[in-house]
Amino acid sequence: MTSDQITLFSLFAAVFALLLWGRFRYDLVAFSALMAGVVLGVIPTKNAFYGFGHPATLVVALVLVVSAGLVRSGAVFLITRTLVDASRSLGAHIALMGAIGGILSGFMNNVAALALLMPVDIQTARKAGRPPGLSLMPLSFATILGGMVTLIGTPPNIIIAAIREDSLGEPFRMFDFAPVGGVAAIAGLLFVALIGWRLIPQRDRTGDGADPMAEIAQYIAELTVPEGSKLIGQRLRDLDETAEKNDVAILGLVRDGKRRYGTARNVALQAGDALVLEARPDALDEFRAALALDFADSKRQEALQAAGEGLQLIEVVVPEDARIRGKSAQAIGLGWRQRTVLMGISRGGRRITQQIRKTRIRTGDILLLLTPAEQTADVVEWLGVLPLAERGLLVTDQSKVWLAIGMFGTAVAAASLGLIYLPVALGLVVVGYVLTRILPIADIYDHVSWPVVVLLGSMIPLGAALETSGGTALISDALVTLTRGMPAWAILTVLMVVTMTLSDVLNNTATTIVAAPIGIQMAQSLGVNPDPFLMAVAVAASCAFLTPIGHKNNTLILGPGGYSFGDYWRMGLPLEILVVAVSIPAILVFWPL
Repeated sequence: MTSDQITLFSLFAAVFALLLWGRFRYDLVAFSALMAGVVLGVIPTKNAFYGFGHPATLVVALVLVVSAGLVRSGAVFLITRTLVDASRSLGAHIALMGAIGGILSGFMNNVAALALLMPVDIQTARKAGRPPGLSLMPLSFATILGGMVTLIGTPPNIIIAAIREDSLGEPFRMFDFAPVGGVAAIAGLLFVALIGWRLIPQRDRTGDGADPMAEIAQYIAELTVPEGSKLIGQRLRDLDETAEKNDVAILGLVRDGKRRYGTARNVALQAGDALVLEARPDALDEFRAALALDFADSKRQEALQAAGEGLQLIEVVVPEDARIRGKSAQAIGLGWRQRTVLMGISRGGRRITQQIRKTRIRTGDILLLLTPAEQTADVVEWLGVLPLAERGLLVTDQSKVWLAIGMFGTAVAAASLGLIYLPVALGLVVVGYVLTRILPIADIYDHVSWPVVVLLGSMIPLGAALETSGGTALISDALVTLTRGMPAWAILTVLMVVTMTLSDVLNNTATTIVAAPIGIQMAQSLGVNPDPFLMAVAVAASCAFLTPIGHKNNTLILGPGGYSFGDYWRMGLPLEILVVAVSIPAILVFWPL
């Protein structure tokens, strides 16, 4: 190996190790590696930032903005409100929601599609009296599968099309992925709807008619004893009967900013004491009313009530790119900026050890917010969180729903027929959405997932440098040597399994940038058509079903579904095997060697 190859392999090894460790966010890891590559001389200075203007990066950003426009116009909920019915059986509900999610994911970013449908699915589960964990994982998998069908459905397809253009002179078109991706998606959706959901661990979630969110939405919250309360002088243990009646667990007491446990049960209550409680939202509110307690942040409560708008409790889930992720409510100024109180946090059954407003929020946390009723939509959008309820609250003007659909459909059709370059077509849709006020211009940049943009912009030059230095050729030769004498289907299977394994533990974008050039090199070494190898990488990179970290959609449902890390492989492993089994024949038929 040359010195440049050794340096680049070391950089990629460091990137993969840091991504697996998870201590630092993936965009910081990728950008740091890019800067290191420039300083070490393996990436020319003039090429350091060309990844940020790469068509793949632009398309990913534009698709997210267009997806937001379809949400704000009401296009998606026009479909879901019409089709979703809580009276259906679980299997029928999963089949219908999976089909809707799969179709939507083909024409908008699959993360955005799940973000739209997850609140609908949870609300339907509540009405049907069943745990949402039984249907959220199938919905997540369905949106991942549906994204494989078109060029814009998932970032790996966009990246592979761009790499094909760079290497072979022409990109894949909008529906070139449909034959193979469609076969894999249909087979996967049938499995998820008929068999897969039965493999999800049941635990104690079988329906008893109670609130299906009870298992996952137990909040750690604080309520304070107001001045003049009848509770002053009583001991904490004296509240047990009322707490039990309202299904509330008293965990401890906060006095003068210090948390007390154990001995606090015998302490006489004083004005200003904060009770640390674990309860569902409805139980928490009943307990507060029964004992005439105040919200933990009494100043914010007074400001909210003085506004005369009424108060509203709302449950939200924290996605990876939320404004509040990694920060506390106090740090971002949730109270004084948005006149909103963080009432509680649900974190997969784990105890919250700090005061609620000082607790750092994590991806997958479910938050209970107290907001002015008329500002709920603004608060949700400002925080970048997703409400766990039916929501028409992000819809700006439903009279423009067909205009939004028409502009998007026209752009997709024009790009599919080769009449206009896809990034330009999507850019025109964004301009149209702004001019027709479907999307406020002030909100455009809020809908771009900047960490993903930085990841792409950083990894593309690194991937190009690895290819230019001959690094991908080395890996390709090793795989060709490993599979020498094997039939074509076995070689493609090895490539898919390796790519799929990487995608399960790494970001699928990073996996694609490394694996696609390797696929091309393997094809060239064997003297065959590289398109089957690119299709194998496209399908495999998208299919991350074994862990909650392989795909954003799996991370997004972790908290609301009440899942543990080890729950995913039970349905995900047979699904990945099925995808490989149906994709290889489809690739060989539609993209012959």
